[in-house]
Amino acid sequence: MRAALTDAAARTRDAAAPDAAARLRAQQQAAEAAARPTPPAQLFDQLAREIRQLQVEFERFFNGALQVPPEELRGRIQGQLRNLRNTTFRAAADNFRLAELEARFNSYNELFNRRLRDREEGRRGAHRAAAPEAQTFDVERGVVVGETLLPEMVEALYVGLAAGPTDGPRFDLASFETYLARQAAAIRTKTGCAAVQFRVTDENGKKKLKARPVTSPGAS
Repeated sequence: MRAALTDAAARTRDAAAPDAAARLRAQQQAAEAAARPTPPAQLFDQLAREIRQLQVEFERFFNGALQVPPEELRGRIQGQLRNLRNTTFRAAADNFRLAELEARFNSYNELFNRRLRDREEGRRGAHRAAAPEAQTFDVERGVVVGETLLPEMVEALYVGLAAGPTDGPRFDLASFETYLARQAAAIRTKTGCAAVQFRVTDENGKKKLKARPVTSPGAS
């Protein structure tokens, strides 16, 4: 009887040994995967998604859908950018994409900070004489640029391009303003028109910027 029990215990140990070895291999593979560095493309894709989410959350805040601005998300993105700046990337394409994402975030950040300041100044001025309302622009109907390119025009067109499902403009706000000014000047010189209309259109789910000459600044 004792011999039979001993044989049964041995068979149980022999049967359990492969399972234990398999579990050990699985644990080792999981540990190796966790220690393996995340590919740069994956890091950049995640950062791009979070920058896009930040733009959406700030628009929700300014539209009244959120009670407080998304500062936690903004802080998390700033932390990711700091970590990535301290990382050495061998491929030039990786360094280029990091610079592009950082420029995009800085442009959004500058725009959001300006809008937050304007919002706070509007609250402080509520008890003073009412100031003229800031001019707003419908970028889908068109923004007509004459001799003067107003900052509000630049911001409206920039935000309009960023409102699509893609990552948004691949340049910063200052570069976009320079681009608009040059485009408007080139079209006026070529056609002799008085002004240029810029319009944001939606083509197959992608936001596009269109420009055309108009005969007078008041034309649409």
